[in-house]
Amino acid sequence: MTKCSAEEYAIGVIGGSGLYEIEGFEQTEQKWVETPFGQPSDALIGGRIHGRQVWFLPRHGRGHTLLPHEINHRANMWALKSLGVEWVICVTAVGSLKEAYAPRDIVLPDQYFDRTSQYRQHTFFGAGIAAHVGFGDPVSAGLRAILHQAASESEAKVHNGGTYVNMDGPAFSTRAESETNRTLGFDVIGMTNLPEAKLAREAEIALATLSMVTDYDCWHEVEEDVTVQTVIGHLKANALTAKSIIQKAVAMIPQTPDWPEHRSLEYAILTPREHWSEEVKERLAPLLARFLENTD
Repeated sequence: MTKCSAEEYAIGVIGGSGLYEIEGFEQTEQKWVETPFGQPSDALIGGRIHGRQVWFLPRHGRGHTLLPHEINHRANMWALKSLGVEWVICVTAVGSLKEAYAPRDIVLPDQYFDRTSQYRQHTFFGAGIAAHVGFGDPVSAGLRAILHQAASESEAKVHNGGTYVNMDGPAFSTRAESETNRTLGFDVIGMTNLPEAKLAREAEIALATLSMVTDYDCWHEVEEDVTVQTVIGHLKANALTAKSIIQKAVAMIPQTPDWPEHRSLEYAILTPREHWSEEVKERLAPLLARFLENTD
């Protein structure tokens, strides 16, 4: 298992396949990570920004070969944790559920609502070890504040806070679903970010998200319904904005992981250590490392 030294902690970025093409990014390596949960979406691209170790992971694979429900989120987050990642910035394309959130705006969600059907795959635990992490505040306040500061220096309009509702996909919403989500007060809709947030919390990684608005879903009376064609143009513009924000944000992330998210397992694990099998210890080695340091 490769990871940063104890004196250096890494920053992860999950998003589109071209996000690592950032000015000032000094690429040093490309690594496929084997995990107990299968293969990650792609090889991780490692390098430095402002002297900090950064690992980029294309969520849908390079060439966008994976549908949302095909993404192996557990493998992705395990791989990042195994490489010493303690903060992760997610960049996601979302549909807007509010008039005020226009295409090419940025939303920094602080809440999620789960409409997925694969929730049993959104945890590392079970099969010999039980844990229940707190998830009332699912986004790292510290990292979101950094993203807000970095995003506020861009030309995009930034909305700080909001609820991201996660659907399965791959089809976009029906009009009835879209109107229901609006009635419930949700702000943006996407297909990928909630599993990342849940798994990051279990991995004691601080996570925050740049939700880049590409469309008005299908509820808007004037704008055309969302299609791949309408999304692509906004995606390209949003990617340029996201790269600039990431570059600035990395420089503001602290050197030491001492936020609440970095101790989220402190009182979450119910299974006593004497009942942790060798298989469990191996499967969850990156997550349990600090608990095992002073044990046999």
